[in-house]
Amino acid sequence: QVQLVESGGGVVQAGGSLRLSCAASGRTFSTSAKGWFRRAPGKEREFVAAINWSGTMTNYADSVKGRFIISRDNAKNTVSLQMNSLKPEDTAVYYCAAAAGMGRATTPGNEYGYWGQGTQVTVSL
Repeated sequence: QVQLVESGGGVVQAGGSLRLSCAASGRTFSTSAKGWFRRAPGKEREFVAAINWSGTMTNYADSVKGRFIISRDNAKNTVSLQMNSLKPEDTAVYYCAAAAGMGRATTPGNEYGYWGQGTQVTVSL
């Protein structure tokens, strides 16, 4: 059974930092793109960041560019999201995802076949 499990969410003040991690089990994703998405209350899920299979190319939403950094460790089958200079509008449930059969840092959510259960990030004023 394939599982993606996120960790690292929590409550932080505006301007602070959090690091999200996502551990995969059940299969290796060393040749698959990985991404982070989020869903804020009352809003649709949106793309946050993606990284290609080798970790050499990344893609970010404009709203997080320059503040968030996505990285991966294929040996550990993990992907991480370092979030800096957090803003209240970053408050959301964050989901990690892995793309089956897709190696490039793709942005559409429907290209990701595996999803974690989500972790809550709350940024207070």
